[in-house]
Formats: sequence, structure tokens, C-alpha cells
Amino acid sequence: MSFSLKTFHQSLPLAQVFRISRGAKTTAEVVVVVISDGTFIGWGEAVPYSRYGESIASVRQQLHLVSTQISNIEDHARLNELLPAGSARNALDCAMWDLAAKIRSTTVNNLLSLPVINSCVTAQTISVAKTESMQYEAQKLSKAPLIKVKLDAENVVSKMQAIHEVCPHSRFIIDANEAWDIRLLDQVVAPLKEYNVALIEQPLPADQDDDLLSFQSPIAICADESCHSAEGLNGLVGKYSAVNIKLDKTGGLTEAVNLLKKAKTLDFEIMIGCMVGSSLAMAPAYTLCGLADYVDLDGPLLVARDRSSKFSFNNGVMSSIPQSLWGMGDSNHLDPELISLSQQ
Repeated sequence: MSFSLKTFHQSLPLAQVFRISRGAKTTAEVVVVVISDGTFIGWGEAVPYSRYGESIASVRQQLHLVSTQISNIEDHARLNELLPAGSARNALDCAMWDLAAKIRSTTVNNLLSLPVINSCVTAQTISVAKTESMQYEAQKLSKAPLIKVKLDAENVVSKMQAIHEVCPHSRFIIDANEAWDIRLLDQVVAPLKEYNVALIEQPLPADQDDDLLSFQSPIAICADESCHSAEGLNGLVGKYSAVNIKLDKTGGLTEAVNLLKKAKTLDFEIMIGCMVGSSLAMAPAYTLCGLADYVDLDGPLLVARDRSSKFSFNNGVMSSIPQSLWGMGDSNHLDPELISLSQQ
């Protein structure tokens, strides 16, 4: 049997402009990896991120170079040696897990001994904008149990006050994407507590983490850009009380499991997060959600057109992984796009 690896660049238009503190986008630029052992096929999706020095071209080049060193499913165990943590390894690692599940006619959850859940509450995201626009978008989510609010350093409290007015029963995650400093955090954290903010994600630039050592916060502070893999986790103790695990940062599901297990031993709260991508990118992350305190996998709600096999969302409740999408060990029912890509 011949082992093959193919990569594809896909540009997924977004339903509307997505803005965070460091910029805006109108498309999700993703890399899809399709692998086959000659009998079964698997796939994975990753989102190269310029914040970490990645591009579509660099990720596809990494995958091209490593393809000559992979000849069978057993080489899955060598990926951490062959590729650094990042989106290239993520796409390939997730494709390998999908393929392994199909070869063994079981689920990835079973292969990794991860708890299975039938649904979960996911955060739904509001982009950075003017206060009136953010309140308008929040009104549409008034029944959502958990809302993630992207903020820069402008009008932090007044924006949250306006959002809370129209969503008084929701809990909130604020994501500053490194846009604040310790002085601003100190000024806003107490009033934000009054607006049902449960978590503040990466308020400071990653290279200013030490400023959090002596900071006593009434709201849990979560590391995102500061947290990539299990290797750097000890350095976050005493600075953060939660970590955001994203597969594009860990370099795939394999290392994400390692990071999650170590984070739990260090008493961090667990958030499972995502870049902006399709249901294919969310599925591997979803396998971890039974062990999470917070889930933020609403990427498919941000794209204009999702995969044929896709998650469903109902007032913030996310369904289980669709049988034909990824990781379910069913080689008889495959997403039509996977079949099409495998034949190219």
C-alpha cells in the first residue's frame, strides 16, 4: 500500500468582517491536509497565523518537506520530531488521528481514552467595533449562556456595560489579544466583575507576563498567546489561572492532550479555543471538551459556508462531531469534499 499526503489552500469567506485588537479579516485562510494509506483516507485543517510567523506558503512548504519522511501510519509517533509546534504539524497530526480511527474502526476519543460528550456550551464571539455596533451584535445573542467579547484598549468598561444591558443573563469572556497593559487591567477588572465577566483572556503582551505575578485579580486571567505547549507551562504558574488550548498552537491534538493533562496537575482552568476556521478544524478540539471548563469553538459560525458535514449550534449549545466529518472511525460515510480532495 502506498502512503500519500496532499495539501490544499482554501480561502473561506467570512459571514462578516471579523475584528480583534490587532486587525481585521474577511476570509479564513486555511490549509487542509489529506492523507491515505492506499485504503483509508483522513484529513485535517489548520489556520496559519502571522502572529507566530506563519503563512500559507510556509506551512505548505513544511508539509512538503516532511512528506518524504512519512511512509505509514506508524510514523504518526514521530511527528513531534519532524515538525515544530504550529499549524503545519496540527493539520498533519489531526489527519493522522482521523486516518487511525478509520483503520481501527473506532473513534479518536476511544484511541485517546477521552470522555465523550453529546453536546457542550460554546462561547459565541462579538468582534471589536464601536459601542453601538457591539451592543447591536450582542442583542442577537441575548439567549446565549456564554459570550466572548473581543476588545482593544478603548472604552473597555462602557462597552461591557452596554453589552451586559442587552445580555443580562449571559456570562462573558473578554479577549484583549495582548492590547492592554497592567495599569489598564488594574483599572477595569473590578467594574468588569460587576458585568458578569468570568474570564479575561491574554490582557497583556506575552512578553509582559511577569507583570501579573503580583496582580491580585477578582476575575480569572487566561493565557492564550503566552501558552503553546506543555513545555512552557511551568513558567505561567502564578501569572495565570487558566490556559487556552488551541491545536494550531500546540501543533495538533497529540500535544494538546499532553498540555491539558499537565495543566490539570498544575490546577489551571482549561479553555478549549480555536482560530477562525471550519467545522473540520473544530472537530479534533471538540474531543477535549469533556475535560474543559470553557469551550470557545464557534469558528464555523463565523464563516459564510461551512463543510458539508458540520456542527450544529442552538443558542450557544454545540452538537457532537458529525459522523462523516472527522475522527469517528466510519470509512463508509465520508464527507463529499474529502472524497473529492483525495481524488485530486
